[in-house]
This record gives sequence, structure tokens and C-alpha cells, in this order.
Amino acid sequence: MRRYDANAQDKSPFEERVISINRVAKVVKGGRRFSFAALVVVGDGAGRVGLGYGKAKEVPAAIAKGVEEARRKMFEVPMMGTTIPHEVMGVAGAGRVMLKPAAPGTGVIAGGPVRALVECAGIKDILSKSMGSSNQINIVKAAVQGLRDLRRPAQVAALRDRELHEVAPRPMLEAVAAAQERMQAKRAADLEQQYGGEESQQRRPAQGGRR
Repeated sequence: MRRYDANAQDKSPFEERVISINRVAKVVKGGRRFSFAALVVVGDGAGRVGLGYGKAKEVPAAIAKGVEEARRKMFEVPMMGTTIPHEVMGVAGAGRVMLKPAAPGTGVIAGGPVRALVECAGIKDILSKSMGSSNQINIVKAAVQGLRDLRRPAQVAALRDRELHEVAPRPMLEAVAAAQERMQAKRAADLEQQYGGEESQQRRPAQGGRR
């Protein structure tokens, strides 16, 4: 008899990271009732990332809810090479996070919540600084807002009603195009690995049985 393994059957191409797990106690007549809230980041490492917040009576259920919400809220992050195209300040509530482009080889200069977010998005080089609240939820929400506020050169040119070469130099345009090609290639490779593995498992003949 073969044992069913949920992790082996449901392989996901996304990277999932738990930023924090908070325990909340509610005092009732019979005593205390505990519940858990999980803050989760999900990304494909190729320019798409999402943030989720799940609540449940148990930790695994809270993480699962957070992952599901993060997948629903995934968005695409504009990139230039291995970094972001321009500096941006993300604000969410009392949280303020500054994100700056960095030269290749700099690495991810960021704290825990922001590091998890940008690494899941596939950003390799970036500088960041938290200037507001120290609450992890506010920090990561501000970083998400900053990534959402990023614009590609083509979007800036359209807003200003100008030609593409008038708003960005040629090396920047080439780096943006290279990042776009790299992200599309990685997504295609992840899909091929996921669905190709499922097809090979389905075609594999079943072992055992009567002889």
C-alpha cells in the first residue's frame, strides 16, 4: 500500500516565507482561548510577489490561509537587471520604507521582513531603510506599497507623452529588457518543471499488482 504524500503531490513553483506568527489570547468565561495570525510572503523569484495574513486556531491553518491570500494578491514588480529601476518611498500607516537601486554584486541590504519580500520577488541587489514604525506588519506593507509604486520607462514615457529614449538612457532600457526576458524564461522553466513532472508521474506504470 502506497502512502499518500501531500507535499509530493502538490509541488508549487512559488517560494513561501513566514515573516511572523502572533499568538492572540481571548479571555472567556471558561478560561483563555488562543488563536494565531501568520504573516506570509509568496513569490515566484521572477518578478511576482504577494503578501498574505491568515488567522486560525492552529499555526498550520493560519499559514495556509496566509499563503492562499498571498497567492491571490500577487503582483508584478518592475525590474532593471537584478535591481529596481528607480528609488521609491513606500508608505503604509506608520510604516515608511525607502527602496533604492543597487549596483550588481551589492546584494540585498534589508532587514528581515523587507529581505523576505524582495528575495521572493527575485530582486538580487537593493538598498533599503525603514524610517517609520518598527512593527513588522507596517514595515512589510510599506515595502509592498513601494514595489507597487515602481514604474517602467515605458509607463513613464506614456504618462509624460514622450518617446521612450527621452525618459531613459539606452543602458537602462537594455537592462529592463534583459530583466523582462530573464523573468519570462524562469517562469516558463518553472511551469515546464511542474507540469512536466506531473505528466511523467502519470505516464509511469503502476508498480505491484497481481502477477
